Amino acid sequence: MKVNVQTPHFVADQKLINYLQKKMNKLDQFHDQIIYADIFLKIQNTSSRNNKIVEILLSIPGNELIVKKQAKSFEAGAYSCASSLERLLIKQKEKNRAIA
Repeated sequence: MKVNVQTPHFVADQKLINYLQKKMNKLDQFHDQIIYADIFLKIQNTSSRNNKIVEILLSIPGNELIVKKQAKSFEAGAYSCASSLERLLIKQKEKNRAIA
């Protein structure tokens, strides 16, 4: 699976990019036909500590799944996005089995 990480207005650390790649590779066990993942990392200008936004667009044949989470760190946001995507991929796979 191809993973594109986009970070407007800042440069992401290589450790963070490797962490995101590892999380996305784990999604292959839930759906074997994932085409690509676009990850957008944004920092919101607020006084709140939960100012990191992680948005993931996952492309599978016939559909695109989008998840957006706000957290204290990018790692925590990526973890909760990956968990949500796991549930969505399982639902999508069950739906495809019901149709077939």
